[in-house]
Formats: sequence, structure tokens, C-alpha cells
Amino acid sequence: MTATEQHIDEILIPILEQVTDPEIPVLSIMDMGVVRSAKVENGVARVEITPTYSGCPAMDVIGDDIKKALNEAGYDSEIELILAPAWTTDWITPRGRKALEAYGIATPLDPEADKEVLLQGKRMVKCPLCGSTNTKMVSQFGSTACKAQFQCEDCQEPFDYFKCLK
Repeated sequence: MTATEQHIDEILIPILEQVTDPEIPVLSIMDMGVVRSAKVENGVARVEITPTYSGCPAMDVIGDDIKKALNEAGYDSEIELILAPAWTTDWITPRGRKALEAYGIATPLDPEADKEVLLQGKRMVKCPLCGSTNTKMVSQFGSTACKAQFQCEDCQEPFDYFKCLK
């Protein structure tokens, strides 16, 4: 199994798809790619999750939300935080990327382009509101540490950019 492969019992997928990221409520934890495995053993749902970064404060809430959703579906549960392999923005699903953009968060670029944007100020980030790449970084940190704050110079709207983590 590679770092991006998941083992998830089919019966748990609809339950876990209902659990949203508390910082981005339009995104399920499945679309975010934080669920590494989920299986039912002897009536207990065992779920492994990986934080988007090691200090992510949302992981406790996500774990509690998973337990609640599984309990409501009739399962006892155990949640385990897995730090390796480290989460990467590659694990965000295509549906998740569309949800991010619709919510007003620009999706991550590839790692090399990300460095050019965040460190050299290159104008490569597309505004999720009007589609222009005439954007500038306002701050290395946006609403959370995993995002940077940008502004579109065409429509003048501020927006978050989800930093590429790889």
C-alpha cells in the first residue's frame, strides 16, 4: 500500500463523508484526505486519521465528530492519529478541490510553483472568485496556518490560498 492508498470499509464511507472539516465546513474529511484507514473489527469501527499538519488544532474536533457520527450509526469506535506518512495536499480529492474553490479558497499548486508564489511573489494563484491570476500575497498566514492570505487586484477581493504541503 502506498502513502496515498487508503483501506476503508465500504460501509463506513457514507458515514465518514458526512463528517466535515471544522475549519472548512464544505469539505468532508474524506475529500480532505485525512482518513487513512477505517475498518470494522468485532463491531468496533477503527479509524486512522492524519492531520494536515502536525499542530493542526482541528484534529481533536475531527476525532470527536467521527466518534459521534459512528456512534449515531450504531458503532463503538477507536480513533488513532497517524503522523507518518505526513499528509500532503495531493490527498485532497478532485471533488474536494472543487469544493475549496467554490468556498473561496484557492487550491494548492505544485510544490515548485508554491515556493515561487510564497517566497518570490510570483502571480500564479488564481482568484477563486473571478479567475484572475492578477493576485498578490498579503500574508504568509491566512485564516489558519495551512493557508496564506491573498488579494485579487482585479476584483479586489481577499481570499485564502491552501498552501501546497508535500
